[in-house]
Amino acid sequence: MINSTYIILIILGVVILWVVIAYNSFISFINHTKNAWADIDVQLKRRYDLISNLVETVKGYAKHEKGVFEEITKARTQALSAKSVAEKETADNMVTSTLKSLFAVAENYPKLMASENFAKLQDELTDTENKIEASRRFYNANVRDLNIKIEIFPYNLLANIFGFQQQEFFKADQEAKKEIKVSI
Repeated sequence: MINSTYIILIILGVVILWVVIAYNSFISFINHTKNAWADIDVQLKRRYDLISNLVETVKGYAKHEKGVFEEITKARTQALSAKSVAEKETADNMVTSTLKSLFAVAENYPKLMASENFAKLQDELTDTENKIEASRRFYNANVRDLNIKIEIFPYNLLANIFGFQQQEFFKADQEAKKEIKVSI
């Protein structure tokens, strides 16, 4: 009787220890994913600030291109107010589309293209686009790992008990990104 009690207590202890370790690993994955999302958010905000500077620079040369500036401002405002991954994704694609328009306008003004300020902003935007891409890959890798953990047995049992939900991937319109000409 005593041996079976010890065996039951040991098994119960191992199960409790596994639940604690598994729960903590979920928390770790979730926090890594939140951290990765924060990296994307920082880079997107940097991008929107750079876009604002680009618009002001181009405005000085292209005063009659009001429609392009309004679209960029609208896209930037929408992007800054986006909260969810899906909203950010939609806003990012809209910003990318309006950037193409801005650079198309800029190409019509040779003095603007030769401007040191404009060239510096373009370089910073290129760097930011690369950082956004890297941050997005890092975030998506963390989401993938978390989602796999939520789906596999026996972790899926704990995920259901504790209410852990799968996260959305951050996708961007890669074709639109390819068409942006950022460098001179």
